[in-house]
Amino acid sequence: MALNWNDAKLAAKSALHAYDGKEAGEKFFKSQGYTEYRYIDKEGAEVHLAADGSRALFAFRGTQPSQISDLMADLNTVPKRHGPGFVHSGFRNEARKIWDDVEKFAKKHKGKAFLVTGHSLGAAMATYSAQELSWAGYSNIDLYTFGSPRLGSPDYVAAMSVPHWRFVNNNDGVTHVPPAAMGFRHHGELKYINHYGFIRPLSKWQRFKDMMRGHWAAIKKLQLFDWLYDHSMGGYATKVGSAADE
Repeated sequence: MALNWNDAKLAAKSALHAYDGKEAGEKFFKSQGYTEYRYIDKEGAEVHLAADGSRALFAFRGTQPSQISDLMADLNTVPKRHGPGFVHSGFRNEARKIWDDVEKFAKKHKGKAFLVTGHSLGAAMATYSAQELSWAGYSNIDLYTFGSPRLGSPDYVAAMSVPHWRFVNNNDGVTHVPPAAMGFRHHGELKYINHYGFIRPLSKWQRFKDMMRGHWAAIKKLQLFDWLYDHSMGGYATKVGSAADE
């Protein structure tokens, strides 16, 4: 299945506005033409749910440094047996807090196209939830994630079937955790954003050179935390929007 750039642009904007509270979130999603909106916040796990006549959208909020529950979720890398393999316990636990609400919204809009998105922790929650919806019998699900950490084991990832476009911005460090050496793997079709903001297929060697180019540019600007700058959802939204408008 080919990537739909209009959907990618909407997903990026939605993942950015997933960091909004209820009032600002409702304003954004209704500005996009969605007539139904719900905001769920349970023990620090948050998702914005929106729908119109043909589509339901699920936007999961990413890590908020001020939220202890978010930090604990990120650090809880203990593998949890799930399905055919294992998943990251912290990411799964956050997604399960709001799963009943997500599933209830999905049931209400069964038969519509589902767009699922998120950034950082929200990307891991979105990936987990999208696949759970697929295993529950829902179809026509498209998943777009930005700056996602690794979610599960090779056998868990191999069993996943939901279409997934995974965007990685140059030297975004969050996309390298938890380490592959711990048995965690990524899912989805990689869409790598190079140092210049273009999304092009690159060989491993070309990608390595591009990452070094990004590091060097950051050093010259005295940006000591290049990986953190590249993890910004604002940066993802800008670059994906530019690519969609090419």
